[in-house]
Amino acid sequence: MKELEQFLVRAEALLARIEPLLPAAAADVDWQAATAFRWRVSRDGRGRLQAVKHAGKIRLDDLRNIGPQKEQIEQNTLQFVNGKPANNVLLTGARGTGKSSLIKACLNQYAGQGLRLIEVEKEHLADLPDIVELVAQRPERFIIFCDDLSFEEGESGYKALKVALDGSIAAQSDNVLIYATSNRRHLLPERMSDNATYTHTDDGDVHPGETVEEKISLSERFGLWVSFYPFRQDDYLDIVRYWLRHFGVDPAPAEAEADALRWALQRGSRSGRVAWQFARDYAGKHSA
Repeated sequence: MKELEQFLVRAEALLARIEPLLPAAAADVDWQAATAFRWRVSRDGRGRLQAVKHAGKIRLDDLRNIGPQKEQIEQNTLQFVNGKPANNVLLTGARGTGKSSLIKACLNQYAGQGLRLIEVEKEHLADLPDIVELVAQRPERFIIFCDDLSFEEGESGYKALKVALDGSIAAQSDNVLIYATSNRRHLLPERMSDNATYTHTDDGDVHPGETVEEKISLSERFGLWVSFYPFRQDDYLDIVRYWLRHFGVDPAPAEAEADALRWALQRGSRSGRVAWQFARDYAGKHSA
């Protein structure tokens, strides 16, 4: 009995020395703290959801001249919130045209109906199964948001996302969708040499080679593709006027439009983002 007591004392002392070296237990998620969350991975490799307490307040009405794209995304999100079938979405196209803002605006529109957003960075896409498992039994509806997504060949996140979309033996949870934005339609760099892998049959059919098939296979797993295009000058100026009114400059002086065009020329883009940046600058300089 004495030997057993000595063993227990030594075991307790050993545990006391080891416990500080062990990673802390993951804290429970406070689902009431926010409607948007980020997936964070600590140095010890443990992932957790971090509440975003000051999420952007952009509204669907703030997004101008992307009516068809807005209609598609809003309808798909509404179906999802109402528990109806809906698709994972890939938003691609010109920079600064409202791809990310549209997703955030949908969150603000439907948060009261149980919609939640989880932002996941590209390097953490391998954790998607853990994230889905974490929220699968929750009553809320979750959009996993991957912003500005693109891959170089050989990156691990590429295959992890393919599996999460439509390649796992486990079915995707009914309360989770993936919305991703990218400037690339096929998410991987495309090279002229890829065209050499196409084959032509005697009947004239064209068949993509394995290289091309691999590059388009991820995009195909998104059920809904939504494309965004550069704004015309009139559309750009319309967005400038909208944001000037938002910042209290109404009506917009005539010289503001000329300044807005020069601002866009300097940046090489007539995008919604550039219009918003100009309006902030102009309103800040000319407000009373």
